[in-house]
Amino acid sequence: MHEAWTRRSAALALLCMTPLARALEAGQAMPDVELPAATVARKLSELKGKLVYVDFWASWCGPCRQSFPWMNEMQRKYGARGLQVLAINLDARRSDAEQFLTRNPAEFGLAFDSRGDSARAIGVKAMPTSVLVGMDGRVLLVHQGFRAEDRDGLEARLVAALPS
Repeated sequence: MHEAWTRRSAALALLCMTPLARALEAGQAMPDVELPAATVARKLSELKGKLVYVDFWASWCGPCRQSFPWMNEMQRKYGARGLQVLAINLDARRSDAEQFLTRNPAEFGLAFDSRGDSARAIGVKAMPTSVLVGMDGRVLLVHQGFRAEDRDGLEARLVAALPS
């Protein structure tokens, strides 16, 4: 328990050590963050032209365990229509993320940002934080946390943003 608390504290401290960018709001351009060790792109701008659901997560995050099955479902249902789910891990140790992924497999794009640069650029203040980025690169929605009752509303926002 102490080790998990230490990892969590280290991750939160990492986000707090340098000044955060102002939190994003709908209508703003999404910063073109680097995607370290990513499976889909090296920079977020490489995904322009797709609807991108960017999710910031960590292995110690309880709601993240709930969001992964939902993100898998969204990628399966809407990937052919232009959706790309991209989950950016912020654990200091990649092995912690890999353990989480063994229990909670991801069927979508992943990136591993142990330094937290991408989270700072976007102004992440809670885990998980998700940003829905339109095909034009503008923020459509910023959502903090994840609960079962969030599922339908988030899916409706995805569907409304997809091309017909």
